[in-house]
Amino acid sequence: MTAPRANPTDTPLLAVLRTMAAHGFAGQLRAEADGVIRCLTCHGTFGPEGVSANELTRLEGASDPADMLAVIAITCPHCSTGGSLVLNYGPLSTIEGIAALSAFERDPAASSTDVPGSS
Repeated sequence: MTAPRANPTDTPLLAVLRTMAAHGFAGQLRAEADGVIRCLTCHGTFGPEGVSANELTRLEGASDPADMLAVIAITCPHCSTGGSLVLNYGPLSTIEGIAALSAFERDPAASSTDVPGSS
């Protein structure tokens, strides 16, 4: 039985990032003020509204459950680079991360990429 992708896993972050890269999401993105997302390839910025966050993997550290991360596969609307956005949630979350994470559109049933920790 396959667990929902959003269930937290103990999969190492590097393993998730490597698998995302193998599926075409090798670039990097970061959250900035007001939930704006910056592509680190073209340096373009965009809002999370209208961006699919269907490929989301939640991680929690085996040794420290407070190590709570959401890794999201996103395609930059400016340069079409596929990349990963890593956000803290829970006690270590940031204002920028919360703003971005809460604004993404998400339909887990639409997921198509097999990401580590999703099974």
